Amino acid sequence: MFVPRGAAPADPAVLRRMADSIRHRGPDDDGFHVEDGIGLGFRRLSIIDLEGGHQPLFNEDGAVAVVFNGEIYNFRELRRELEQLGHQFRTRADSEVLVHGWESWGTKLPERLRGMFAFAVWDRRRRTLFLGRDRLGIKPLHLARLADGRVLFASELKALLVEPQLSRQLDPAAVEEYFGLGYVPDPRSILAGVEKLAPGHRLLLGDDVPGVPERYWDVSFPSASAPASRGEATEALLARLDDAVASHLVSDVPIGAFLSGGIDSSAVVGSMRLATDEAVRTYSITFAEGAFDEGRFARQVAVFLGTRHREERATAEGFRLLPQILAAYDEPFSDSSAIPTYLLCQLARQEVKVVLSGDGGDETLAGYSRYIRQRTALRTRAWLPRPLRTVAHAAARGVAPWLGSRAERIAAAVASLGGDEASIYLRLVGVSEASDRAALFSPSFRRQLQGHRAEDRLRACFAQAPAHDPLSRAQYVDLKTYLPGEILTKVDRASMAHSLEVRVPLLDHQWVEWAATVPPAWRLRGGVGKHLLRDALARRLPSEVLARRKHGFTVPVAAWLRGALRGEVETRLLGPDLAETGIFEPRTVARLVREHFDGSRDHAALLWALLMFHGSWERIAR
Repeated sequence: MFVPRGAAPADPAVLRRMADSIRHRGPDDDGFHVEDGIGLGFRRLSIIDLEGGHQPLFNEDGAVAVVFNGEIYNFRELRRELEQLGHQFRTRADSEVLVHGWESWGTKLPERLRGMFAFAVWDRRRRTLFLGRDRLGIKPLHLARLADGRVLFASELKALLVEPQLSRQLDPAAVEEYFGLGYVPDPRSILAGVEKLAPGHRLLLGDDVPGVPERYWDVSFPSASAPASRGEATEALLARLDDAVASHLVSDVPIGAFLSGGIDSSAVVGSMRLATDEAVRTYSITFAEGAFDEGRFARQVAVFLGTRHREERATAEGFRLLPQILAAYDEPFSDSSAIPTYLLCQLARQEVKVVLSGDGGDETLAGYSRYIRQRTALRTRAWLPRPLRTVAHAAARGVAPWLGSRAERIAAAVASLGGDEASIYLRLVGVSEASDRAALFSPSFRRQLQGHRAEDRLRACFAQAPAHDPLSRAQYVDLKTYLPGEILTKVDRASMAHSLEVRVPLLDHQWVEWAATVPPAWRLRGGVGKHLLRDALARRLPSEVLARRKHGFTVPVAAWLRGALRGEVETRLLGPDLAETGIFEPRTVARLVREHFDGSRDHAALLWALLMFHGSWERIAR
């Protein structure tokens, strides 16, 4: 915590309780430091320099200290450069480049780093605290500004909740965005007094420096910068893929990989296989329900690449993990795939401390089917006369509730033809319609929102997107919202709950910057996404795997809510607790439950979101 002049000094007991609350993120070691102006606490998961990487880590004269979560993959190159500048290193740890890098590069430090990171640098001479978060938001960083001027910071919200002066007041805008998107997007948190440092941002804080977040990195999609030929593009893709994966293999402990049998994880494992002489350890989760299972594809790739493969089956008993899921995520988080992700991390941690994941490929090379549906909706809107849009809008809204989930989303996109790009997109990716939320929320809570809607968050992102075509704009929005808020949050909390480090080479910033230069027609062709990646991998992976469409990592929530979780739904959603929040309209909640139970409507997404909200609110309010 940062302590300005005049405020009470940092309490070592509070620091220890904060660190202990996130012991799962680092069970191997801890460290604390308190002096005038600062209190630092740390939990370590030892990956590099197992003996010498103790934190807080100091520079030569002890005037600069760092606590750091993540990995710096280019630390050896940075170390050589800093040694040439006269700095003396005492460890082999990647974290030491941060203290010396701060001395040489100051606030430009994050721009020199290749990796995933959230760090805090304390400079005693300047009485400043410098916070930095990696470009894509792989590692989290929460901060809270207290009434007495102190600023708390931590990897997870639960560590901040240790402080008794932290207000537990909910942020109404965050609640609206959660029920629109299924997660709370950066920089908000579910609490009004807590913010997240957004990806690609830094913050300098001092007695006379207010600490305003500043963006140091962004990705742009140039309008015309294609390689000379498609063949050259595929060669460049493979070279950059192999480089990104190889850079992520720096470690003093064994490394494995998640393998779903999809293109992205298979591509990463294929590159790992080229970079090592040993068989790669791979892990996957299977499902009894055929519609949700990818097990045979994962096994096919494992045999093809010669990996040491392990898998575990997720069953309907997975719902019993809800207490652990709620404890891991703190904030409400409605992605049900958190359950199999949690199980997958548990499986991998039995053998390794580090795994590589294929996350990021869908956002960087256009793998989601929603990009196709978004394109279709925008093209339809362009040629459909305005009066016919109104007719299509009304018709689609009328039939959408009676269709299956995929057809319902297509109908929802048509229903929004009268809206803007953000409105159409939210209908494709969101948990609920604006009209659903209006009915769900109580009149008093709607007044607190003052007109704010979840669409506003996406609308602002679409407006600032440095991209000229609709596909690139949608990808940019995902990179800024869905990726850090849902995908990376899901993986970080599930993996850290098991003290497992997950690395994501397809979010290496050099890869992301290059992928943004690939022409849209090479990313998405016809009804097939990641087209260039499929071409490039033709010589590396089985054709059956490359021909597959995107398969989500989901669980049968609708059936669970009507079956194994029915009692939980009735107790938590129809009982007094949810009504006492004052946020919801009880009659609407009762209607949603009744319609889902009798099978007349599928309200699984919204009911699951309510269930997760109730569990999180219950923990936060304690």
